[in-house]
Amino acid sequence: MSGAWLWILVPLAPLLAAGCLAIWRERAIGWLWLACIPALALVAQPVPLLELPMLWDGVRWGASDDLSRAWLGFTALLWGCASVFASSSQKDDAHRLRFWTFWLLALAGNLMLIISTDALSFYLGFSAMSLAAYGLIVHRRGPGPRRAGRLYLQLAICGEMALLAGLMLRSHAADGDFSFAAWQTLPMDGLTLVLLLAGLGLKAGFWPLHVWLPLAHPAAPAPASAVLSGAMLKAGLLGIWRCLPESDPLLSSWADVLLAMGIFGAVYPALLGLVAGQAKAVLAYSSVSQMGYLVMLLALAWRHPEQLQAMTVVLMLYGVHHGLAKGALFLAAGLIHAGRLKRIGWLLLALPALAIVGLPLTSGGAVKIALKDVWHAGEFEGWLVWLSLSSLTTALLLIRALWLLRQDARDAPANRPPLPQLLPWALLSISSLLLPWLWPALREPMLHGLYPGGIWAALWPLLLASVLAGVALKRGWKVPARLANLPNPALTLSLRLRRLVLRPPMAVPTLHPNTSRWRQRERRWNRFWNTGTLTMSAWLLAALLWLGWLW
Repeated sequence: MSGAWLWILVPLAPLLAAGCLAIWRERAIGWLWLACIPALALVAQPVPLLELPMLWDGVRWGASDDLSRAWLGFTALLWGCASVFASSSQKDDAHRLRFWTFWLLALAGNLMLIISTDALSFYLGFSAMSLAAYGLIVHRRGPGPRRAGRLYLQLAICGEMALLAGLMLRSHAADGDFSFAAWQTLPMDGLTLVLLLAGLGLKAGFWPLHVWLPLAHPAAPAPASAVLSGAMLKAGLLGIWRCLPESDPLLSSWADVLLAMGIFGAVYPALLGLVAGQAKAVLAYSSVSQMGYLVMLLALAWRHPEQLQAMTVVLMLYGVHHGLAKGALFLAAGLIHAGRLKRIGWLLLALPALAIVGLPLTSGGAVKIALKDVWHAGEFEGWLVWLSLSSLTTALLLIRALWLLRQDARDAPANRPPLPQLLPWALLSISSLLLPWLWPALREPMLHGLYPGGIWAALWPLLLASVLAGVALKRGWKVPARLANLPNPALTLSLRLRRLVLRPPMAVPTLHPNTSRWRQRERRWNRFWNTGTLTMSAWLLAALLWLGWLW
């Protein structure tokens, strides 16, 4: 068990960094990215799991499987790159110390939930991450961030309550055991399943639980949006994957319903994103759409538990690819306001978008091939046309996002963006191209898809989307005003809840006693004691003497 204690440093390092921030303040900001180093080191050189019986029974921290190590690796890498980016982009912010406090708390919670093998540790990390993210969303202040933060906090609290209830029911069914491994063989009931899907789905951004995302991303700073979409959304999906059993009749019966939700959740948010007017809002809808693919993957796993190992690999690849690519796009949304990009910079900016679309020789292309392989192995061939439609809408959505980023770049200053912002963004962008060659798990499906039919299947949605975008630009098509300002029912309910909470309390009734009457009683009582005290004392003394004589 030598070296197992190093797992404590994974969630502890951000907390120690927060302590350094409180002592050295601005001087410590440039070194806060080092809080991600222990996680990256333990991914490169894994050590045995750490048992902490002094906390509670069954608690174990570590990353013993490929899924946990991959999740921990890309999460730490994304947070580290975003930290370097934020140290430059937030240096002139008057409230940067508050930003970094919430940043480090969210980082500690995110890393803790990944290395947790029991539900209690997972919930503590999940709650810390979710609540600290509120401070990142409302950091800029103003009406927009306050509105987005209010909706996020309301839904986050509801999600935490649902998640806690689901975990307690699951633990009760396991006779008080909080270990995820012990839960894999237990049957699932409908109430627990609904609670877990609601609590974790709100964080993952599944449709129809995504309503906070299009508001939160435009309000938050670019580095916060990067980790929110790239890392925090994946925490909900990881929780669903760990909490639910590998095979269960109830899950199998829900597979078709979940698949329909996933396909609709991949297409419908993409259509909503096409009418959005802000680049970060379009990218937020893209994240919701991509989560639809992962819901499809859950449906496949529930229907065919015998292929769980292959689907776990696809989940691992999809999480790593999408986390890094989407993080790069959100950092780019902040980078274009810091300076003018050259042509090579715009090529790097388009690379993660093309990877998400599924361009061959990229990480996204390899993931799409792996997803189609497990799709063909199932019984969902009739749904394949909807999968192709979702690929087309994803391509249209990413093209619109790039076009809006180009429009935003017109107001950028003429100088070159700062190097501390360029380097982490470029690293995340180029990872979409380098990962398939450096990681054998991605290289095999990428090479498997390099044949004429596979290349055409990957390219035609992008080509068709490019043609449609070109026609729209040439003819000057614009989004109708009534579509650009669609009402948000969730935001309306959030505002009503706020007004209900802030409603002035009812007036407290005031009593007006008859003081003269009480004053008369007081005087009568005082006269009694003044006149009768001596007599009563004498009789009391006589009674005591008489009792003493009888005794």
